[in-house]
Amino acid sequence: MGKVTIMPETIKNPYTFIGACSGVAYDSDVTDDKKNYRRGKQCVADGHGRVLEFIDVYMVIEGYSTRTMREIMRHVGDGLTVVQRSTRYCNENGFEYYTPSSIDKNKTALKTYQDAMAAIEKSYNDLIGAGVPKEDAANLLPLGINTKLSMKKNARCLMDMSRVRLCNRALKEARDFMNDVVNALKDYSPEWNELANQIFMPKCEALGFCNEKFSCGKYPKKVID
Repeated sequence: MGKVTIMPETIKNPYTFIGACSGVAYDSDVTDDKKNYRRGKQCVADGHGRVLEFIDVYMVIEGYSTRTMREIMRHVGDGLTVVQRSTRYCNENGFEYYTPSSIDKNKTALKTYQDAMAAIEKSYNDLIGAGVPKEDAANLLPLGINTKLSMKKNARCLMDMSRVRLCNRALKEARDFMNDVVNALKDYSPEWNELANQIFMPKCEALGFCNEKFSCGKYPKKVID
């Protein structure tokens, strides 16, 4: 089971900070936090997405597979600021890994999956024992191995991620990860709870229709003449 921890460097009052930054455009009084809060919330409601780029979210992410994190790190709308646990320097003896629900609920498949992971772990340890450097033995490690990383993303990029990663047809682990990010931010502060409810959603909810070729059926597909 994965875990997302919001680091204290993340601003607790995103609306207020957005309001202070955007107030410059209007020669507004930015010394009043109540006015800043209202202005910031209205800017987001009006779809001024660029103001969300002022808000950086710092996270520690652990317990998700390398496969899913590789996909998540392709969201580079704000550049990529990330440090990942190194299989070059860290010993992966006893590594944990992700088990999809389709395997977990099938006893025969689960045994096959677990036996394969155990064989990889044994081979990895045998290589280390034979004097092979960790960085070389790590080539055996599966994409399903759990990893840990620290990441910085701005709120606009996270909003964009939510549009595709909260889709019912997204990879389940990626959907779980995105929900964990949203819930961690909701718990971080009252303003984040409001902002998260306002901006994080699958794109069908934002658009009012599904624009994908294949749909889950939650929203009607867009009709193209």
